[in-house]
Amino acid sequence: MKIECPITPIEFTTVLARIRKKQKDYERYNFSVLQDRTLRAFFDLAQEFETLENFYRITVFVPKEFMKFDCCLYLTGQEDEKLMMVCDSMNGLTICGMSPPENIYINETPYDTGDSFVAPIRSNRRLFARKPLAYASEIIGMFEVFPLSHFGENDRLFFEKYANRIGYNLHYKLIAAQNERHIKFINTLVADIEHNVIVPNMRYKLFLRNLKKRIGTLEEIRKYFNTKIRSQEIPVSDDKDSLQKIETRLGNLIHELAAQYEDVTKHYENTSLFLESLLRRDHFEKGEFVLRRKICSFRKEVIDPQLERYQKRLEDKGIRIDYMNGGIPSDEDIPLAVDVGLLSQVYANLFSNAEKYCQEMLNEYGKPVKFMSYGREIIQDYFGPGKHGIKFNVFTTGPHLPEEEYTHIFDEGYRGKGVGHQPGTGHGLHFIKKIIEVHGGDVGYEPTFLGNNFFFILPIQTSIAESLAEPPQDENDNN
Repeated sequence: MKIECPITPIEFTTVLARIRKKQKDYERYNFSVLQDRTLRAFFDLAQEFETLENFYRITVFVPKEFMKFDCCLYLTGQEDEKLMMVCDSMNGLTICGMSPPENIYINETPYDTGDSFVAPIRSNRRLFARKPLAYASEIIGMFEVFPLSHFGENDRLFFEKYANRIGYNLHYKLIAAQNERHIKFINTLVADIEHNVIVPNMRYKLFLRNLKKRIGTLEEIRKYFNTKIRSQEIPVSDDKDSLQKIETRLGNLIHELAAQYEDVTKHYENTSLFLESLLRRDHFEKGEFVLRRKICSFRKEVIDPQLERYQKRLEDKGIRIDYMNGGIPSDEDIPLAVDVGLLSQVYANLFSNAEKYCQEMLNEYGKPVKFMSYGREIIQDYFGPGKHGIKFNVFTTGPHLPEEEYTHIFDEGYRGKGVGHQPGTGHGLHFIKKIIEVHGGDVGYEPTFLGNNFFFILPIQTSIAESLAEPPQDENDNN
């Protein structure tokens, strides 16, 4: 492996100057042997333990074990900069997320309060200038040490520097965690693109092949028609019959080509929608799915276009389409604020699975049935008091999944034993889970009579849930 050392003379001088300054700083700090050991232990353990949770523990328990001081770590939120308790040397992480005492507040300089010393935790200025994180301030937290009454003459300076070291290490760990999330997200997004765009887009080959075949047939008809017109030996009556047959064939072909064109257009529009929703710039910048919500007619804009795509494919496999509890009638469509492109892909995955895995079953009368159904129902207070949910179901007939399998079916890459030779990567249900969760909802599976129901639940506005849950009013009620 070739090792490159691109450091310039100016950079070397800067590094050397910083080393010498640090040497003088440590002489000026004049830390005790115990304080030096505390710092070294903090640095060693901060590198040894990778998770943020363990790092938080290290920050408070190292001073506790080495110097017998209790500590509390406070950090600001990346979005609202509100100070929150994270970990202390008495309760560990159990206090995480709690509000700080009134006497603990963000400040640019250290301060005393009661019997505590509080120092600011600063981010790395060079890294902060590049804005790799969402913090809008250099101060990313505060570090409390007590009892102040037991401090020695330079303990204030020591814990001020200790808080600085927390900030630098924490900043690097947050960046590392963010980069790891970005890499995982990009890898998953690549799988999403392959699963939801590239593979379905191969259907264009079939469309184009069929179009070419029909164009060839049209060319044959043109040649035949041209020969008939130029022929002088065929009786007039025969010419008339032939021309009528040609007209019929041409009409049929025009109809087929028009239908094929509609299929290609719809496929193009659907693929464009999927590409737009998967390849947004916001996804890559944030390292996660970023929703573009809009109020939509859920059945008409999300479900119907995907059902239309899969309807013939389902029918070709003998799968009847039923409507659970009446389906979603057009006059009861539900206005929801969702990301239409991403939710459309959720239904595309569910209908695709229905096509692959729906199997024939015997109903209660002993008759064979094979069908897919879909519908919705309101679940009162699902997300808490007054916070109703709407459950969307997609059911297919077939044997129930084994319990040891359906607890994992939404895991990335998991495929059950019953998939047979059906193509797939085990990514579709995991994709559904991600999209529903980023909408604030839940996903699930339940074995039901004759088959399997896959569902997701989205939060809805209280007014919408109440109006949908109300029984229809009799026209004579107001008389």
